[in-house]
Amino acid sequence: MIQIKPVSDLRNKFLEIEKLVNEGNPVYLTKNGYGAMVVLSIEAYSNLIDGVEEALDLADAAAAENDARLSHDEVFGKLRAMVNG
Repeated sequence: MIQIKPVSDLRNKFLEIEKLVNEGNPVYLTKNGYGAMVVLSIEAYSNLIDGVEEALDLADAAAAENDARLSHDEVFGKLRAMVNG
């Protein structure tokens, strides 16, 4: 279940938010009725970015082994072609 709380609850009800986060639930915090931030456990955050870090490491290694570089237009042109068929 999505947990949406006012940002003031981070200070006023920290233990409640901490419990939700430690149970694996992200807590979405709002300020003046608009989304402000998401609170995650360190484990959930780590799981979220682990794949990104690995992909960036692979990209860095591939770039170090190859001098070929693509322009912005080449990269996004290929992606658009793949998406649009």
